[in-house]
Formats: sequence, structure tokens, C-alpha cells
Amino acid sequence: MEKFYKILLAAGALICLFLFWIDIYLGAMGVIILVALAISILIMEDSRILPEISVRLGDDAKKIVVENTGNALANRIHVTLIPLDIEFDIPELSADTRYEYPLTHMIGEVKAEVTFDDANGGHASRTFSLSALGKSDDDLLRPMFPLFKWK
Repeated sequence: MEKFYKILLAAGALICLFLFWIDIYLGAMGVIILVALAISILIMEDSRILPEISVRLGDDAKKIVVENTGNALANRIHVTLIPLDIEFDIPELSADTRYEYPLTHMIGEVKAEVTFDDANGGHASRTFSLSALGKSDDDLLRPMFPLFKWK
């Protein structure tokens, strides 16, 4: 944890002690706010260096677009297109950048499997369903945890 965040949490603890001296309920509310602040700082620190690779089909269905929407560098990216038997490698992809791989012909439906390494040496793999007809996985309105049947 950075020095600034440690100082911020220590100052919050001192303020909570002062609030406990004034009133126990006011101090308890301060502790709840301080705990929420500490948890959000820990979550923010944990997600600081994570690449997020996404693969989609180009608008003309003649290219594969590999995009890093995360906030860290992704290394040794390997993309496999199933069942087209096409594989290609990308040495690195920095945050908020994209790479376009041209295809020789249009494709209708394909599954893309992506493996990559992050800056800490962690290995990750994801699978994407790509379709020229609009049935892909990149629907922005799709809920992350659907409670009911989605479409």
C-alpha cells in the first residue's frame, strides 16, 4: 500500500478516536466510513495492474480486433481461431490499445481462444464467441450476473 493511503487511513483513525470522545454513536459511524474507505483502497490496489484482453470481429468481418481494455501491459498474447485453424501471436499490447489481424476472407461464426501473461507473470486464458450476425459476447447491456434468462 502506498504511503499516501497509509497516512489517509491513520488520519481517519485519529478522527474516529476524536469522534468517540464526543459521542460513541458518532465514533461508530466514523469507524464504518473508515472501514469502507479501507476496503475500497484495498480493492483499488488489487486491481491496479490487470490487463483485460477482449477479442471481437471487425465490422466488415474480414479482421479480428484484439483490444486491451485493462490498465496494464499484456505480454505474449496468443490467439487461436477455432475451427478456422488460424493462430497468431502478439508480443505485447499496452493498456487501451488495439491490434487488428486481417483475414483473407469473411467469416460467419468463430470461437477465439486467447492466452496472455500479465506484468506479474500470471497466465490467463479466455474464450470469445465471435459472429458476423450480431450474436457475439460483447453485448454492453448484458448483465454481469443475470438473475433471469438473458435473451
